[in-house]
Amino acid sequence: MPIRLPQNLPAYDILKNEGVMVMSEDTAERQDIRPLEIALLNLMPEKEKTERQFARLIGSTPLQVRLTLIRITKHTPKNTPQEYLSQFYKSFHAVKNKKFDGVIITGAPIEKLDYEDVHYWEELCDIFEWTSKNAHAVLAVCWGAMAMLYFRFGIKKFPLKDKAFGCFRHKNFSPQSPYLRGISDDIVIPISRWTKIRTEDIRDFPDLEVLLDSNDMGPCLIDHRTRNTLYMLNHIEYETNSLNEEYQRDLMVSPKTAMPVDYFHENNPRLKPTNRWRSHAHLLLGNWINQIYQETPFNMNLIGE
Repeated sequence: MPIRLPQNLPAYDILKNEGVMVMSEDTAERQDIRPLEIALLNLMPEKEKTERQFARLIGSTPLQVRLTLIRITKHTPKNTPQEYLSQFYKSFHAVKNKKFDGVIITGAPIEKLDYEDVHYWEELCDIFEWTSKNAHAVLAVCWGAMAMLYFRFGIKKFPLKDKAFGCFRHKNFSPQSPYLRGISDDIVIPISRWTKIRTEDIRDFPDLEVLLDSNDMGPCLIDHRTRNTLYMLNHIEYETNSLNEEYQRDLMVSPKTAMPVDYFHENNPRLKPTNRWRSHAHLLLGNWINQIYQETPFNMNLIGE
């Protein structure tokens, strides 16, 4: 089954041409089925890219999913026109009385700031608390994951001397987890961040389990099973060229910018990068959607009860 998107959303035609199963709202309404309701709280500045990345992965599952795009109410992004936001996004204020089967919270390029210095921190904390009663499951990504760990557990982030940037190997510590069904024992995941979470701080909380971990970069995927929350500290949703786009952007600021680790073919930036995480990204998001389908109430009013 396809993912339900507005037919005039730019990602609709892009994903359709890729072979992703997409369906317009008009067509979907003629089907007698309750779609899974998934919300994407998009904190990234280039919203179209992030929408496309997650919609592509969600759209590869065999279930019908309706994706609702959400933004912070009091924040105006610099890289997205207001008309675009008005047409395709709902503010958190507009959806706070709704319930969702799943909520995805993206990262944001503000990790060098203390959490309390983020001007929308108070509203984001309200959203974190809101998910406890209004979402069956949550997937928090990169800075969004770190922020939620800090909000719920007080787990701090620590600055890195150099940016963690490139493709790093990760060990699968829990192949029996429903979220890692079909995931290999050793996988590659893109990373782009200036901070880290310490594994020993995660282990202080029995409710948290590290599912994926890197010898070089520490914890990657953390499961808070009693709250149906996954914390993905890295960017498994990235497209093939995402790290290269960041690299080229950073090169314009500083010619001494380090090349992303183990990313370009033969470590030659003149050659195309090789995508070695795509299949695992589809598996992980597919497993997450399937787990929601297995557990979420058919009556959405019961979510959070």
